[in-house]
Amino acid sequence: MPDRPTWREVIVVVPHYNEAARLRIDDFRDYAARNPRTGFLIVDDGSTDGTGDLIRDALSSGDLGLRLHSLPENRGKAEAVRAGMQRALEADPLLVGYWDADLATPLGELDGMLRVLDDRDDLDAVLGSRVRLLGHDVRRTPWRHYLGRVFATVASLILELPVYDTQCGAKLFRAGPVLRSALAEPFQSRWIFDVELLARLHAARGAGIVDRLVEYPLREWRDVAGSKLGPTPMARAGVELVGIRSSLRRARGRRG
Repeated sequence: MPDRPTWREVIVVVPHYNEAARLRIDDFRDYAARNPRTGFLIVDDGSTDGTGDLIRDALSSGDLGLRLHSLPENRGKAEAVRAGMQRALEADPLLVGYWDADLATPLGELDGMLRVLDDRDDLDAVLGSRVRLLGHDVRRTPWRHYLGRVFATVASLILELPVYDTQCGAKLFRAGPVLRSALAEPFQSRWIFDVELLARLHAARGAGIVDRLVEYPLREWRDVAGSKLGPTPMARAGVELVGIRSSLRRARGRRG
């Protein structure tokens, strides 16, 4: 079986690095079995803990809902997502996206996000958003919530988009030339590639991007042990935001 996704109209990229203890491969397999339009492209970012073997064992069973794309060395989540989405786009799907391997966002949230894109063909993307609302089970530690709010506020000002949550690891995009162009070059950002991707889409669409993005309030989300978020990554993210702002200004200048 060729190592290439050719089988589903919705392809969701799942990047991972040394997550054999946390990767719930059965959950992805079961979702794909219940939803034959959706497949998962698992991107192994040069893992050294046997995660790749775990995925290969699943594939050997003839599972049609999973594919594996292995990177020869660890390149970071940003490049793993970009490489995975480029690989997924080779199959010419209708929709592509990415999802955190730890399933902090349960796969059931895919259903509602897909309905939004199915109902509105004018949208470029649906972004999962961790908003605490009555009737929703969104659990974040206080320090993570407040750090995230500060970061999201700054990011929205730089992007000039009223986005509430840039960093949620659940996003879906409509496949097409705009997305392909936005993924053509490696991300400059290692930590906040989500913001950089939105900035690239904004540069391509101009002010009209506001009407082509929708945030989807997740019904359930929770912190998962092992998250790498902390003060040092947040500081690095701040530096990367400055670079994204400069790149966005240059792009707007070229567009005139």
